[in-house]
Amino acid sequence: MADEANSEKQKMLRGELYSARDAELAAERLRAERLLLRYNRAEPEEREAILRVLLGSCGEGVVVRPVFQCDYGYNIHLERGVFLNFNCVLLDVMPIRIGEGTQIGPGVQIYAADHPRDRETRLRGLECGKPVTVGKNVWIGGGAILLPGVTVGDDAVIGAGTVVTKDVPAGATVVGNPGRRAVGR
Repeated sequence: MADEANSEKQKMLRGELYSARDAELAAERLRAERLLLRYNRAEPEEREAILRVLLGSCGEGVVVRPVFQCDYGYNIHLERGVFLNFNCVLLDVMPIRIGEGTQIGPGVQIYAADHPRDRETRLRGLECGKPVTVGKNVWIGGGAILLPGVTVGDDAVIGAGTVVTKDVPAGATVVGNPGRRAVGR
């Protein structure tokens, strides 16, 4: 067995190529899946307790409306007052950090998970990831997609359906596919 520093999980957390087929990672995804099944069926007053077990950190007043999906949960950090509307997907092989007061529309997808562009590496079952950071008081419109490695600055606005491929400066409004700064903003 590989030493702990070179386990597939540690490689994943460092952003290196890793095998998602690893037994430890499979068990952790199963744990998250079970918690998500409970969460997505739970009464509203029961959800916060499940989130606090599932997520890496969960600030006061966080609301995550079901159906919610993620890979592991422990790499997701939601600060105080974060709101995620229905049907959000956060692929958290690396940290996903969402700042205080950020509001996220329905069907938003945030991907810290990525795959090598090289066919042979993909065929070996190797994956990788890059962290995603969303600042404070950001608004992300419904159906937007944030790609691996993106940072969104405080007070930014991401239009509905936007595909964010690059960092977004604080206070900027970004729309389209790929996302571009809106004229006059």
